[in-house]
Amino acid sequence: MPRRNAPELFIPEPRLRPGDKPDFSNLDIPPVGVLDKPDEMVDFTEIPEHARSMIRVLDDDHKAKGAWDPHLDPETLRGGLRNMLKTRVYDERMHKMQRQGKMSFYMKCTGEEAVAVAQATALRPSDMLFATYRQQGLLITRGHSMLDMMCHCLSNSRDYCKGRQMPIFYTWREGNYFSISGSVGTQFSQAVGWAMAAAYKGQDDIACTWVGDGTTAEADFHYALTFAAVYRAPVILNVVNNQWAISSFQGIAGGISATFANRGRGYGLPGLRVDGNDFLAVYAATQWAADRARRGGGATLIEHYTYRADAHSTSDDPSKYRPRKEWEAWPLGDPIERLKNHLIVLGEWSEEQHEQLRKELEEEVAALFREAESYGTLHTGPRPDINLMFEDVYEEMPLNLRRQRQQVGV
Repeated sequence: MPRRNAPELFIPEPRLRPGDKPDFSNLDIPPVGVLDKPDEMVDFTEIPEHARSMIRVLDDDHKAKGAWDPHLDPETLRGGLRNMLKTRVYDERMHKMQRQGKMSFYMKCTGEEAVAVAQATALRPSDMLFATYRQQGLLITRGHSMLDMMCHCLSNSRDYCKGRQMPIFYTWREGNYFSISGSVGTQFSQAVGWAMAAAYKGQDDIACTWVGDGTTAEADFHYALTFAAVYRAPVILNVVNNQWAISSFQGIAGGISATFANRGRGYGLPGLRVDGNDFLAVYAATQWAADRARRGGGATLIEHYTYRADAHSTSDDPSKYRPRKEWEAWPLGDPIERLKNHLIVLGEWSEEQHEQLRKELEEEVAALFREAESYGTLHTGPRPDINLMFEDVYEEMPLNLRRQRQQVGV
């Protein structure tokens, strides 16, 4: 029997449930420009507030302010806007096609486009990327073939993964994009290992990797931070805190008691907490962490504070565990709208140009999908060559597989 006056077990619960009115009044969003920008080689003990507060650049008047303003030229800003919008248009098309039964599975990154696109823009093409399934913007920003991305998701005859990966588990060796794994969190450890190897070889390329807030409760997260700190690995460790794992809110992973960026300090790493819907803030923090890594300062843990606007995947229904349309009340807004409005304030963009760009991208993505369909879909058209199932497993095919291949007549 429980003892009288024994402590009660605390079970984290989200503030709001289905049927409640969206309300983020409990969040402490600091003003723009409250944090200074220290030298990249600063000791982590000197910047505790950077892990507790938030790096922000774009203010409510759509102007860039504060020490973290990266002062990007209009061409770079327009490129970032285009890549974010292209990512969203691609997502919308692929989601519709999954609902039509043309592919088995899909995961959108709506509301999180600034994280991937801004970071890919700030990094070198030679830097190695270890992503999750919600960083499509990395591939789009680096110029990966969208047709190949579609064919992979359709698992058709042109699928470069040959049917060996789930849809959206992309890979791109030529673009320094490591294959996504269904074992969530392994990419954190792999990125640190790659970074250690690069430093050992005397290279100045760095690794960059991402996990969601839920994955911070997995062992690989802690393994990665330990090795990154001990060996000063040149790696950027990103936690995309979009408030929700598959169906559990970020408090289940410990997000109530402290920020995720603050976890880096326990390992001797600097932590930066960033407005994940602010393209300029994400770019600036990434550039700072990359410069630190290249100068031998080691790893940085960055928490991107954002919100998962849509379902976790096409197998998920978020209306079962959170208020409907909660995304529309998110106080940090839409990353695409925020960068668009910043460019308009600068006199470098307009609503008319934005709508024209959207139409062009929708037409481009639709045309590419029609071509992708010609190579087959989940239920129709050409299928991958049956002979492929016997390849890429053994360097020298064993006798039993040779016999099986003969039995199917290939």
